[in-house]
Amino acid sequence: MTLTDLNNGFRDDEQRRRVQRVVHDRLADDRDPQECRFVMRFWWQLVMSYQEVSMDQLSLNVGKPKLDVIEALISAIRSSHADIDAWITTTQQAFPVIQDRGFEAVQNNKR
Repeated sequence: MTLTDLNNGFRDDEQRRRVQRVVHDRLADDRDPQECRFVMRFWWQLVMSYQEVSMDQLSLNVGKPKLDVIEALISAIRSSHADIDAWITTTQQAFPVIQDRGFEAVQNNKR
């Protein structure tokens, strides 16, 4: 299954940005660098028309709970704008905001 059609499935840029914020803030955890790298490649895939990441790569590198959420998002994008809005709400409730340890370390080193 190719993911190159995802960028066309959003109501508008604001909806896409909201989804990207949820993916970044709640799914991309830098404590697992390999998983984080592939979640972020998926984050990019949401705006790119070329293949940034494949489902096979995601399946091999992303843990089951997050992979299930990503698959649900892909289904929502291919289904309806209302399903995307519901995905945002559900995912925000299910996954807390992740503390960005890399950014925090950089900020602490500047002090």
